[in-house]
Amino acid sequence: MTEERLRKWRLVLGGEDDGTGAGLSDEDSGVDGALAALYDTPPDEARGGRRTGGLGGSSPRVARWLGDIRRYFPGTVVQVMQRDAVDRLGLTRMLLEPELLSAVEPDIHLVGTLLSLNSVLPQETKETARGVVREVVAELEDRLAEPTRAAVRGALDRAARTHRPRLSDVDWSRTIRANLRHYSPELGTVIPERLIGYGRRARQVRREVILCVDQSGSMAESVVYSGVFGAVLASMHSLSTRFVAFDTEIADLTEHLADPVDVLFGTQLGGGTDINRALAYCQSLITSPANTLLVLISDLYEGGVREDLLRRAAELTGSGVQMVALLALSDSGAPSYDRENAAALADLGIPAFACTPDLFPELMAAAIRRDDLTQWASHMTSTER
Repeated sequence: MTEERLRKWRLVLGGEDDGTGAGLSDEDSGVDGALAALYDTPPDEARGGRRTGGLGGSSPRVARWLGDIRRYFPGTVVQVMQRDAVDRLGLTRMLLEPELLSAVEPDIHLVGTLLSLNSVLPQETKETARGVVREVVAELEDRLAEPTRAAVRGALDRAARTHRPRLSDVDWSRTIRANLRHYSPELGTVIPERLIGYGRRARQVRREVILCVDQSGSMAESVVYSGVFGAVLASMHSLSTRFVAFDTEIADLTEHLADPVDVLFGTQLGGGTDINRALAYCQSLITSPANTLLVLISDLYEGGVREDLLRRAAELTGSGVQMVALLALSDSGAPSYDRENAAALADLGIPAFACTPDLFPELMAAAIRRDDLTQWASHMTSTER
């Protein structure tokens, strides 16, 4: 075995009597110490106060450790270690003190944790927390905003287009391009066998989009992405967008959509789930069912009466509302969800599937075009494989 491989095994095994016989440089000793502080203490002992290692109880030691891991490891690894520190050692303390929170590597999982702690964050920490959340939200908007606007604009443009326009509504540029093959040399002109126009655009009612978002603790990442997408969709004048967060209570956060950070801090992660109650509230908002897209973002674990949920969903689709259930809006792989409720919704014509944030713009476009979303989801899944 090469010296480098022995060195790596020494760091992985984390003990002097590990059989590798490898020594550590000063740099490697620092790496080893950072790993030992987190992983040499069993989680149960760490939480029970019987630590023989770990990060100890002092804020300076936690702050020093946060600095060490940022020095020794890449950002993606730092984020994993931070999450492990919160989970294994119960170090929510480092998220409650501004000087510690400012040393943390921001990521979407950290945002979810901060939102779940929102009600207990000390006042002096809240502004620091908002800064951390704003940094992550800005990165997500840079990545997702323009693809979403482009996809939705294209779908609305196509939906508005008509092939039987009045003469005054003909889009001659598109019509000519679509009929170039019908050019007549004898007449010296294009014969427009197919007219394309935007005759309905001036009279077209704005599409209504309702994001109905489950804010139970298991949906933290989906809540963050939903808040970002809600703000992006609300910025488009061609849509009328509402954002409803729910657990057993309802929080209509539509008025905060100008700032996704305000939306996120308006949620309260945790608690139970009453999907039927949330759908009832959304139903009360709908003025034009045939023109409404309702996106339910939930793992479908219903804490209320299941029969009422299914009856409500049937009423919505029966009235003409286009409805889709996203089991997760996240990058975290296959979600846990209530399979019976997902199947029952599918039987009602409401497709239920998970969606990654990068595919959400295409999903919205497909929904606006009124494509078969079950087929779309199946195609996207097979393409990703």
